[in-house]
Amino acid sequence: RPVAVGWEKFGSRWVDAIVAVGDGEAAEGEERGIAAPMYVVRNPVPAGWAPADEHARMAARRILDLPAGPIAVCVGRFSRQKGQDVLVEAWRAVRVEVPDATLVLVGDGPMLAEVRAAAGPGVLLPGSSSDPRPYLAAADVAVLPSRWEGLSLSMLEAMASARSLVVTDVSGCEVVREARAGAVVATDNPAALAAALVPRLRGEIDADAEGRRGAEYVEVHHDFDTEMMRLALVERLVADRDV
Repeated sequence: RPVAVGWEKFGSRWVDAIVAVGDGEAAEGEERGIAAPMYVVRNPVPAGWAPADEHARMAARRILDLPAGPIAVCVGRFSRQKGQDVLVEAWRAVRVEVPDATLVLVGDGPMLAEVRAAAGPGVLLPGSSSDPRPYLAAADVAVLPSRWEGLSLSMLEAMASARSLVVTDVSGCEVVREARAGAVVATDNPAALAAALVPRLRGEIDADAEGRRGAEYVEVHHDFDTEMMRLALVERLVADRDV
């Protein structure tokens, strides 16, 4: 990390603009001393994502042949950054409180074998998927246990699917707080993950209401066409400044 930050500070001397994908990432760049002009163009939700209602949830579970009971889904590359190792540790505590709950870890990557070896009962690893929408549709809660992020596209896609989120306190998590779409917990903390997941999987917290708020938020703040227009405006501002 010190090398990366040093390079960013050094390289920023020669750029006309830096584009951050979210407010949290922009604030972190400024804290690190990145001196170039900073513009925020939020990661947009790609076309094809829409809220999934209860009918869609049941249909997705049948198609994917998932077991009955509450389901949490995590979509992401199996790597230290994405933190699936922390999540499978947390899941042991979740299963004590919610014995019929299932965790579905969708993806592939260098830590897959390690996570598979550590996974206990109630954990499914179906592999990578070119279209994670059915898995998110099947979920009661989406989980992102990342150790660091900019603004996670997987998080925004889960919000667009109207799914409650449990995420870690990394750049980008501010949108979950602002939308009141779930819980933000400390990084590298299995106990905190479990404590946020259990009441949502038990139905003690209205996860569907959180999901609806998240879907409404990304529709307004992370629209694809709006953010592409914002990027084009940044490009025009930079070009005009150079004339």
